[in-house]
Amino acid sequence: MSENSYLPFARPSIDPSMIDAVGDTLRSLWIASGPQVQTFEKQLSDYVGGRPVISLTSATAALELALQLVGAGPGDEIITPAQNFFAAANMIERTGATAVFVDVDLQTRNMNFAAAEAAITPRTRALLPTDFNAPLNATLLESLAARHGLRVIQDAALAIGSRFEGRPVGSRGDLVAFSFHPNKNMTTIEGGALVVNNADEAQRAAQLRFHGIKRFPDGTRDVDVAGGKFNMSDVSARLGIAQLAQLNAWCDKRCELAQHYFRCLEGEDMLSGEMLPPRENPGHSWNMFTVLLPLGNMKISRAGFIKSMHAAGIGIGISYEAVHLTNLFRGKGYNEGMFPVSERIAHETITLPLFPSMTSADVERACAALKKVLRESGN
Repeated sequence: MSENSYLPFARPSIDPSMIDAVGDTLRSLWIASGPQVQTFEKQLSDYVGGRPVISLTSATAALELALQLVGAGPGDEIITPAQNFFAAANMIERTGATAVFVDVDLQTRNMNFAAAEAAITPRTRALLPTDFNAPLNATLLESLAARHGLRVIQDAALAIGSRFEGRPVGSRGDLVAFSFHPNKNMTTIEGGALVVNNADEAQRAAQLRFHGIKRFPDGTRDVDVAGGKFNMSDVSARLGIAQLAQLNAWCDKRCELAQHYFRCLEGEDMLSGEMLPPRENPGHSWNMFTVLLPLGNMKISRAGFIKSMHAAGIGIGISYEAVHLTNLFRGKGYNEGMFPVSERIAHETITLPLFPSMTSADVERACAALKKVLRESGN
């Protein structure tokens, strides 16, 4: 990138061969769910160790179907982190179940398992944690769920390509949701997937994603459950096939860029260690590089910081707000002070540019702009 070009905080990697592959699919005239979807699901299944995978239109759809698979409904409680994107809590509420929030770890931003265990009641149906700044500890998560007889819906929207103890996220556990939005580690334009446990769950999920329809050998159809419409197109799946082939290499590049961020930010007095993600982070696929701003030592607000970074040509994201402080959940009795770590992150967080086509020089440019704005805004 040139010195004066705008550096977005995220950008998908799409090369001419991927465009040609999608073009071939369009020219085939089979563009809804078909052979490309079947191939994509098979390759995703192979990637996560052979577990069944259902492709969908989004990770949000994956969470919705997962909640249906575990039987969540009125009277049930689903424990989920207060620091997350809105999708998980929204889907819990749409089932009629109750979202029960817990706090997170400051650096990993993953669910605090001790807080989750303390929040379990006889009404708890499932845990819905998120892989954020590090892969979730699958061993601890499985142990917690087993002790209390709970299902687990793992929101791995940020974590396709991550590994825990050498195994891909999704290769173990219960139900696992992935996202293929353009700002994720791979994309199908819009899309997602749900990893399930067995053929029966896969068949039910496939039925739920397409109107609840059952097909019979004589060609007739019936509906015995109210499904939605979340099936992926062959166009999206063909892009996904090409993207999946590059996923591991892209994750390696993300890791290299993240480590260069750490090197460039060493010695920056206004950014203490806790304000950065964990540096030693085995298996993390680095979908984002998040920083907590030292707002107490700055003369400008976060909005002012973002404006200054944009003026320098550096895109900045915010990941994420505290879900319990949205108007939806304030109306259900949540308020400030209940989850202080999540609230601190929500108030101070920014996301720096990170995507595979970036160079080391791009990282250096982003860090130089960050340091300049911090110095000029310091008290």
